[in-house]
Amino acid sequence: MVYDKEILRILTEVGSRGLSVAKIARHVHHACNSLFVPIDYDDVHRYVAQFLLRNSKNPDSIIEKTDRGIYRMNLKSQETQQLMLQFAAHDEDTVQETPAEDLSLSLF
Repeated sequence: MVYDKEILRILTEVGSRGLSVAKIARHVHHACNSLFVPIDYDDVHRYVAQFLLRNSKNPDSIIEKTDRGIYRMNLKSQETQQLMLQFAAHDEDTVQETPAEDLSLSLF
């Protein structure tokens, strides 16, 4: 689902600091909400909370919960390391090239 990728992208960008469920839900809501397809924040928050809880139970899972209710990527997991490489490679592909030099003649 789109929310899953967005949650993982956000946690990858944050790194080892992690974020709370409310902040992750807010980021996912802003990224997926649009004028033509509005989504309810409470539904997104509920989904994010369930996703994080479900994926942080196992010590070898992608996501880990810290002692303060903050979720972050589990850097000890092999899946996480592969996921970080995929996101890094994707970010490099989307880097914009430098604009070409403007060779048009001036009107004045």
